[in-house]
Amino acid sequence: MWSSARDVAAGDLVIIWQTRELIQPLLITPGKDLNSRFGYYRHADLVGIPYGSKVGSRNGKGFIHVLRPTPELWTMALPHRTQILYLADIAFITSWLDIKRGSSVIEAGTGSGSFSHSVARTIGSVGHLWSYEFHEARANKAREEFSLHGMADIVTLTHRNVCKDGFTVEDTVDAVFLDLPAPWDAIEHAKKALKKTSPTRICCFSPCMEQVLRTVSALNDSGFTDITMFETLLRPHEVHQLSPQSLTQAVEKLKKLEQKREDKRQHQIERSSKRKRDDLLETDTDNLGAKKLRTQESVEEEVGIRDIPDAVVDPGQSANQPSPIKISVSKVSPDVRGHTSYLTFARLVPTAPSKSVTVQE
Repeated sequence: MWSSARDVAAGDLVIIWQTRELIQPLLITPGKDLNSRFGYYRHADLVGIPYGSKVGSRNGKGFIHVLRPTPELWTMALPHRTQILYLADIAFITSWLDIKRGSSVIEAGTGSGSFSHSVARTIGSVGHLWSYEFHEARANKAREEFSLHGMADIVTLTHRNVCKDGFTVEDTVDAVFLDLPAPWDAIEHAKKALKKTSPTRICCFSPCMEQVLRTVSALNDSGFTDITMFETLLRPHEVHQLSPQSLTQAVEKLKKLEQKREDKRQHQIERSSKRKRDDLLETDTDNLGAKKLRTQESVEEEVGIRDIPDAVVDPGQSANQPSPIKISVSKVSPDVRGHTSYLTFARLVPTAPSKSVTVQE
């Protein structure tokens, strides 16, 4: 697809990594410049350096990384013409549709081409992707990008309303992916495009549950089976490194925490009894003292990860011996990234040809 050479050459498309949130594609054109908040760079200075290089700016304001494009990086850096599919959905769809090297695939709704690039890499030069886009300007722009990225022999892009006019192939593809506002209108057309000689699969990408319900009804009416709907959500994991503690140290720590809780309970009982015995004038003074006591106890009771010692040394361990090996622990973040869309999958199993029975008299 993209350049496989070791070094960057004039005319190559590269990915400029500035921060996790600022990634952009760049066509290397000697004579042009790149200006960003991380400095000033000449395209000519990038020619001849190895992919993956860290390049400092000419004015000393920062640096960038020059990376070789991949479908994953392209999804993160591409210019958005529409809402796009991201890596979690792309990976799940590719796996469930059983797209592999040599597969024939239809994609309806080219959009910005995020899914197209991943499929093109998966099917390779021996497979083929038929992509359809309703919007003419988006179709022309995507066609230019596919040609620039070396995908013209793998992808056939057509400007067409597939819901009304259907697809340009029949009994040809192994899988169909529909990213359309009304995928139910294209189900029958997709059935005609799928191979009749082997089991095939379809996926519909819909952001609303109402769309899913209408799509499921259309799939049932068209004879699809194993209809299933999924929602892909990302749940980040926070990884920390901690030093293991001995059993004795852990028990002592728990005893101290329990003693602090018991002391606090006794102080609360004493304050409650004292307030009942004191008269009205002494109540204000006691409340002030109790407030100070509560503040002190709250500070003492705060126990977090910083209370755990970095290393626990056994009594018989020499001070100059190496500290215990740290272990990595993972904590699931309670925050889940927002909903993208629902993925509705189904299979189409070919019917066995009917055999005619001849009755002899």
